[in-house]
Amino acid sequence: MKKKLSFFIFISIAAILIIGYVFLEKKIYAESAALFLFVLAIIQVLALQFFLKNQLKNDVIKTNLRLRVEELKASLESFEELANQKSIYLANLIYEVRTPLNTVLGMLNMLKQTELNSDQTAQVEIAEFSSKHLLQLVNMVSSNKEVREGRIELNMLTVDLKADLSNIFKILEYQAWEKGLEFEYKFISEEKDKFLVLADSNRIQQVLINLINNAIKYTNAGKISIIIDQSVGIDNDQIITFYIKDTGIGMKPEEAKRIFNNFDGIYDNSIKKDYRGGGMGLSISHQLVEVMGGDLKLESKENEGSTFYFSLQLQKTLNIKAVEENVKPILSSKFNVLVAEDNRMNQKVIKFLLERQGADCTFAKNGLEALDLYKILDFDMIFMDIYMPDMDGYEATKFIRETDKYLRNNTPIIGVSASAFEKDIEKAKRAGIDGFLPKPIDKEKLNAILTKFSKANTPA
Repeated sequence: MKKKLSFFIFISIAAILIIGYVFLEKKIYAESAALFLFVLAIIQVLALQFFLKNQLKNDVIKTNLRLRVEELKASLESFEELANQKSIYLANLIYEVRTPLNTVLGMLNMLKQTELNSDQTAQVEIAEFSSKHLLQLVNMVSSNKEVREGRIELNMLTVDLKADLSNIFKILEYQAWEKGLEFEYKFISEEKDKFLVLADSNRIQQVLINLINNAIKYTNAGKISIIIDQSVGIDNDQIITFYIKDTGIGMKPEEAKRIFNNFDGIYDNSIKKDYRGGGMGLSISHQLVEVMGGDLKLESKENEGSTFYFSLQLQKTLNIKAVEENVKPILSSKFNVLVAEDNRMNQKVIKFLLERQGADCTFAKNGLEALDLYKILDFDMIFMDIYMPDMDGYEATKFIRETDKYLRNNTPIIGVSASAFEKDIEKAKRAGIDGFLPKPIDKEKLNAILTKFSKANTPA
């Protein structure tokens, strides 16, 4: 506004000088010069009135904004005080709940030491499992508070995850049975010798409890499946992948994209009203997995179900070495494989499995990068993760199949996904994908695919 006013004043002065010069040169009469000056004066008055009115308006707006900022500051201080009071209340409530719960667990443990018949033993076990479940939920509320405040610390101890998690799964199994759902869990391992790992078992349990609770909550019929894949060991580390699958209501693509950034719940109010609890805590679980060095992923189909999965690289303990297997690779000659996978931990898993069979791996973190690599390098096979950022596996397959190189080589493309519903497999076929490999990756299925599609290779 100031620049416009300065420019107008400059134009007015220039106009007055021009009129004065023309009058002195006697090119116009005095009456004409006076008329021009009169008109110019009227224009200046109107313009100054406009500018002053706007200036007054701006001053009023600034005053109102200043008052509003002061009001917001006062409101913020009151909200912070209220939040602190709620935080203190929550901490006291957690303490008050934990105290009687520990007493209940202690008494149940004492009761187990007495002579009980089989029915009484089963009843005590159910009561104990339910009490432990409640204690885990209380701990999870406490962890949510820590995550929100950025105070997450890991307590790395030597643990037997199979033993610890089996107890938790038994607790959740009763919950699924009460809803009429099938519930199964299995541990996949190729290690012949027993070993333990360094991990924060409580944090892992909290994530799994949250994910499995939500799976049960949003599944009205069918099955809940948990798979713990411990089949990949690299030197002194063990990569453990956790899969939680359900046949529930699933999610729309737009819901799945924002799910981990929502601290209040998964679904909108129209869906929440039919499912008590709202599915809260997934954002917390996502952050806990990140703190432990993993990445929580989701694959979901509306009205078909969801699969949550994450991988952790944990250090083995006790210096126990597995018996070295003398495995002959399936591929007898050099075999270059392009792997499109956005999850780094999953990259390590598939790299380990493929290299054991004689393959040489090149990785792309999304479909766009896979397309660029395919154009400049030669590959004998492509493993394409279906769900990736920027460009998913379906789009990448479509563009690869349109290249001149693919028309010449007809490179086999294998879809890889934790979502292995019939519709996914059919969609993969329609997109031009030659084979489908579900996660967790089964070694025998992988070997069968390598044997089938490695045209230039024969079993060693």
